[in-house]
Amino acid sequence: MKLFALLPIALAAQPLHERAFVFDGHVHMINRQFYKGGSIADRFEDGQVDLPRAKEGGIDAMFFSLFVEEQYYPARHETRHVLRLLDLAQTQIAAHPDKIAIAYDGASVTRIAKSGRIAAVLDLEGGFDLDGDLGVLRELHRAGLRVMQLPAHNWANHFAESCCAKSPFGGLNEHGRKVVAEMNRLGVLINVSHASEQTIRDVLKTSSKPVVATHHGLKRFNNIPRTMSDELLKEFAAKGGVIGFHSGCEFHYKPMFDYRTQKTGRAFWDTTAIAKQPKEMSIFEVDALVKDHHPMMGIAGAPDSVRCTIDQWLEPVEAAIQIAGEDHVALGSDLDGGPTFPIGIRDARDFPKLTVAMQKRGWSERRIRKFLGENLLRAFTAATQTGPSAPARK
Repeated sequence: MKLFALLPIALAAQPLHERAFVFDGHVHMINRQFYKGGSIADRFEDGQVDLPRAKEGGIDAMFFSLFVEEQYYPARHETRHVLRLLDLAQTQIAAHPDKIAIAYDGASVTRIAKSGRIAAVLDLEGGFDLDGDLGVLRELHRAGLRVMQLPAHNWANHFAESCCAKSPFGGLNEHGRKVVAEMNRLGVLINVSHASEQTIRDVLKTSSKPVVATHHGLKRFNNIPRTMSDELLKEFAAKGGVIGFHSGCEFHYKPMFDYRTQKTGRAFWDTTAIAKQPKEMSIFEVDALVKDHHPMMGIAGAPDSVRCTIDQWLEPVEAAIQIAGEDHVALGSDLDGGPTFPIGIRDARDFPKLTVAMQKRGWSERRIRKFLGENLLRAFTAATQTGPSAPARK
């Protein structure tokens, strides 16, 4: 009888999910192919995402994330690796023009999605250059990158403090403010996920455009360096920011975080062992070292007793809406980036189940559509618009 009562909600949610614009703010789509070959258009038996499964899950657009792991930093291979990932991403996308295309601004995201293809916004997770060379930044913009993470993931760079590797200057230094200003000028959306709270506050003071935290969570649910306080979320929203919610239970459900930490022997952001790598390692030696990390799939075999439910995963989103309003929340799954999904979610194919759960919890269609993609599209459009007609930040 209970299942029958829920059936009308499920039937109503499917067309809503299909007609909604689904824009995922963080998807690892090229690291697997870089290390192991294959095509983004292949259907894989492992991992959490590929183009067929993304399409089945109703994804219309994504931040197509290129991930530079910390192992590339000790020997200063980060910029070269960005270029290699960027080259492969462009090559693979160009090979499937009927399925996916690169988007450079809000208008092209909408145009590509309306054509039935997935709009891919080239996005960098990790540092483009630990020194923040503005010439490198400009070249990467010319090459098509439109979203960049300001900190070097969980590593310390020389201009923006990470959440998980403290810098002597704290937050942004003078050069960091120049990097922010140049990203604003170029029309590159600033991503502050993995940044310290002081860095985020400094970015909010410096940036003339909205910024995003693409795959995040709230400290009130799990007080770890990778989540945001209620106070900072209020400041973030007041400046037009959008927070994307990570799909991993580790971010929002402490039993899963504790289980993962015990299972692996360290917090998932801990990079202290990487600092001991020989600085003489070639880039190809680093490739061999990290090859088997991809795809990242969370903790296999985690019992249901420590995994969150879809409803528990939605609770932090609802808390953020109460704090900041429904215009400032988004989906930032981190597919193939290591999340342990809520019970009932296998991979990208199951995203419609989120919409079912949101409707069941009484969300309006307007709120659901904002969360699934409209808020992120608005922030991306504002950040990438340049010239005298660019809208002022709220």
